[in-house]
Amino acid sequence: MTAHTIIARGLTATAIAAVAALALAGCVAKTDVAAADAIAVSSTDAGCDVSATTAASGTLAFDVTNEGDQITEFYLLAEDGLRIVGEVENIAPGTSRTLTVVAQPGEYFTLCKPGMIGEGVGRAGFSVSGESVAIEGPDGEQKQQAVDLYAAFAKDQVEQLVPAVEEFTTAYATGDDDTARALFPQVRAFYERIEPVAEALGDLDPRIDYREVDAVAEGLDWTGFHRIEKDLWVPALDALNADGETSAWQDWTPSTTEERAAFGDELVADIQELDTYVHSDDFQEALDAQGVAGLSNGAIALLDEVATGKISGEEDWWSGTDLWDFAANVEGSKMAFSLARDFAASKGDDGAALVEEIDAGYADLEASLAKHGSLTDGFVNYRELTDDDKREFTDLINALAEPLSQLTVTVLE
Repeated sequence: MTAHTIIARGLTATAIAAVAALALAGCVAKTDVAAADAIAVSSTDAGCDVSATTAASGTLAFDVTNEGDQITEFYLLAEDGLRIVGEVENIAPGTSRTLTVVAQPGEYFTLCKPGMIGEGVGRAGFSVSGESVAIEGPDGEQKQQAVDLYAAFAKDQVEQLVPAVEEFTTAYATGDDDTARALFPQVRAFYERIEPVAEALGDLDPRIDYREVDAVAEGLDWTGFHRIEKDLWVPALDALNADGETSAWQDWTPSTTEERAAFGDELVADIQELDTYVHSDDFQEALDAQGVAGLSNGAIALLDEVATGKISGEEDWWSGTDLWDFAANVEGSKMAFSLARDFAASKGDDGAALVEEIDAGYADLEASLAKHGSLTDGFVNYRELTDDDKREFTDLINALAEPLSQLTVTVLE
């Protein structure tokens, strides 16, 4: 993976509008698909050949055969290219598995992920036409499906994070600072979308993502993204004097080549630990125990990440890349909300009004972010924002946080 291929995929308003139907994909529809109607998928180490690119709405079955040499996965993604509508994993070489989903009209993507890591291969468009399909099945079944889709999303983000971090730390360790600086905010987006997952693992998030001030305050060794960030953005002394920030580098000694290699290796190992966790039974059991309330709480937690760190510009203090983290936190929050959204909307007029208010809050916040760039094209340095810009963000976050704080209680009613 090269610097220009690590592009953080964003959520689109069109895709989110279709969440209500898609979040329940995989539940039983009115009619079962016949085996003869199944769409054949051939997964190889370099490709993902799908026998059809269009289908009528309703229950679809994808028969996935692994003709490669690595364990593989198959995904059906929503139009945004980020949200997972359905996935089947752990397909061993020479074996087949079937993914069955209820697909509503719209545009999708298919892809395979040989080795179960990275961005996947053979991404291709897939169109579904026809009428919307009613979903049947017990409420508990639908809630479990929402939890399972979030688990798949978290796995996908970490699977992309692993090779991205390896490329980033290699550039850093070898002194290719220009490449490492370009990769830094892009790589972090994968982590920031699912940060509460790591925060559940004791000292793993501190090792990966603590700022210097936090590590010092808690008496911890300072490692991870921000330790590397400081090496990459040591400014010239005259610039420091002009900005009045000399104290930040007082007694600072840039890392040696050997120290860079060690910090890079440690970050890779910590991300590998995260990857092992999200593919473990412990992770699935933790999500199952929280249920759909865990999704709404996750949406709230990620918005809190924005409010307590990114909005102040203190997260990426050296690089000024806070808006990348900001946008990724919002995407992750919106993703979690999208899976809990239907259950809130089903709680009568009050639930429907709450969902409408939250939808509008996300839209307003995204529109404000878009004034300053995007995850795909990049954002302005946080230091370029005016006080009015920051005040607008603060007001919009507060406006969204209030109704979002009511989400968990509503879905549990």
